[in-house]
Amino acid sequence: MTEEYFLYLKKRSKLGLFYRQYLLYPKLSRLLKGKALDIGCGLGDFVKFRDNTVGVDINSHLVDWCKDLNLNVKLHENDSLPFENKSFDSIILDNVLEHIQSPKKILTEVNRVHVKSGVLIIGVPGKIGYANDPDHKIFYTKEKLINEVCKFGYEIDTVFSTPINIFWLSHFVKQHCVYGVFIKK
Repeated sequence: MTEEYFLYLKKRSKLGLFYRQYLLYPKLSRLLKGKALDIGCGLGDFVKFRDNTVGVDINSHLVDWCKDLNLNVKLHENDSLPFENKSFDSIILDNVLEHIQSPKKILTEVNRVHVKSGVLIIGVPGKIGYANDPDHKIFYTKEKLINEVCKFGYEIDTVFSTPINIFWLSHFVKQHCVYGVFIKK
C-alpha cells in the first residue's frame, strides 16, 4: 500500500500544485512561527516551500523521495516522532488526521515535541473530500476537530476553510478543507 500511495500522490494535478504553492502554503506559512514540523509531509511540497521546516511521514517511499530532493524528512515509525521533547515552535498536519483511526497517540506525540505557546495547524477535508478517499477513517466537522484537539492541551485560536472561507461548500466541493489553528497551553 505504501508504494501505491506514493504513486497516487505523484499524480497530483498542476492546478492542485499551483493552488498549494501560490494560495494555500503562503497562507499557512504566515500562521506558523520558528522551526516547524510537517507531519505526514507526503512529497515534501510544504517542507520545500517553507524554510526552517522538517518533515516526517510513515511511508518510506515518500521519505526516500524527499531525501532524494535533499529535504529534511524523517521516517515516522512505531507511533513515536523521532524528535526530542519541545523541538518545534509550530506543527502542521495537513490532511493527515482523518487517516488515523485513533488520534490519541499522534496528538500526544505532537504535544510532546511542541513548545509551550506553539502554533498547531490541522487541516481536514470537507464532506465530499472525505468521502472520496477510502483510506479516510474519521470525518471531522469543525466542532469535532476543535473538541478532539483541545483534549490534548491546546486552545483554539481560529478556524477557516479553503479554498474560500465558506463552510457549507464542504457538501459540494471535493477540495474544500477546514483548518483549525491551535495554541499549546
